[in-house]
Amino acid sequence: MLSRLLNEPIFVTGCGRTDTGVHATEFYAHFDSTILDLEENQDKWIFKFNHALPADIAIQKIFPVHDKANARFDAVSRTYQYKINKNKDPFQINRSCFLYGEYDIDAMNKVAKELFNYIDFSSFAKSNTQNFTNNCKIYKAEWTVENDLIVFTISADRFLRNMVRAIVGTLLDVGKGKMTIDEFKEIIESKVRSNAGLSAHACGLYLTKVEYPQNYFDVRTS
Repeated sequence: MLSRLLNEPIFVTGCGRTDTGVHATEFYAHFDSTILDLEENQDKWIFKFNHALPADIAIQKIFPVHDKANARFDAVSRTYQYKINKNKDPFQINRSCFLYGEYDIDAMNKVAKELFNYIDFSSFAKSNTQNFTNNCKIYKAEWTVENDLIVFTISADRFLRNMVRAIVGTLLDVGKGKMTIDEFKEIIESKVRSNAGLSAHACGLYLTKVEYPQNYFDVRTS
């Protein structure tokens, strides 16, 4: 689409990949172009891009970065939220996961803190991938209740494929009283995906924040 609108070959690199059905309220992508007025006349270009994009994707801003910028590999942290609806809501279809029953939020928060004590999350990684390492540093893992929604927020320096949905699915077993804190720790230490819970449905997952080094966006191309 960009190649056609800009009339030159364009290769876009996004800040990450998500499964089908997962949402993003913040997402960065970079590309190289010889068009000089992309930022100066960004209102015009944003309108053109959004007009050509599907209805569920929208560009909000265009800005230059340095020549070696990489939206995927330069990110220093990402934050995801998983949203569970306690009541069936037609306006939340494919926007949150409707789950019937009560969940022990305090227990899920207590167990979620154990994630800070580990770096190898092979137990929550999609099998048969070619990751160089399954090590991640988790900065935040917290459940909150927002009206009819139960929301899990997790931040880390990086995430493995399917990792958040696998963690959510396993913590939900805790919330239903099917798993203890010791069993949760044993799952992590086993480093075996089949020991963890089922992956939560994709429709409830959102990429909500991507962070880059300080002053990253102040750099301009020469």
